[in-house]
Amino acid sequence: MSARPLALVTGSCRRLGAYIAAALGQAGYDLALHGSTKAEPEAWLTERLEAAGAAFGAFACDLGDLDAAEALVPRVAATFARAPVLLVNNASRFAADEQGLPGGDALIDHFRVNAAAPVLLARALCAGLGQGGEGAVVNILDQRIAHPPADQLAYTLSKQALAEATRTLARVLAPHVRVNAVAPGLTIPTDDYGQAQLERLTRSMPLGRLSRPEDVAAAVVYLAGAAASTGQTLFVDGGAGLHDFARDFVHLERD
Repeated sequence: MSARPLALVTGSCRRLGAYIAAALGQAGYDLALHGSTKAEPEAWLTERLEAAGAAFGAFACDLGDLDAAEALVPRVAATFARAPVLLVNNASRFAADEQGLPGGDALIDHFRVNAAAPVLLARALCAGLGQGGEGAVVNILDQRIAHPPADQLAYTLSKQALAEATRTLARVLAPHVRVNAVAPGLTIPTDDYGQAQLERLTRSMPLGRLSRPEDVAAAVVYLAGAAASTGQTLFVDGGAGLHDFARDFVHLERD
């Protein structure tokens, strides 16, 4: 059995979650990777984990199915023959084209994946640690929780709920499980952004830069080991959370 601690990172086969998983592997963790419908990590991630000497496995799980979500931690523990001591709730539902006031289905879909599933996973992590075990949870939020824009209301509300869950779970699960959060800004832009638009958005940030995935991953690694911190949210956003942006970034600074 590996002497390395085990981390479960949801949504970790690609994009931001993959960077988080890679940084944790380099920091000394073995990794349980996760994908919603299929769990096929990108080649660069597997190479990075192998180079770091990290054991890893990939698990498919639809976090919209709350029974399946709650069973994910025991599945990971059975595969690795030990329980994870770190949970990173990175996977999110995000409907980029959502406008106006959401209906009930949109609200439920977002809250199920972005708020309910992370809480159930944290509960399962705590149960798996057993009596006297110690662990940590890091929730991935969004800088918009500070100043919510007019777009994607169901997503925003679900992330605000997860932010409050971070503080509440920190109280409930103490002293054995620490619960913290990272709130990124615009980090991995999609093809919807033009290059000139990104340059203008970058200049509009207080720090004159956007957050990089490596910045967010470094914050997760820090909180994973911050033994005296719980209930905290660390904004990694180029200072975006200090500003009140009226719209989602994709609608700003366009040509």
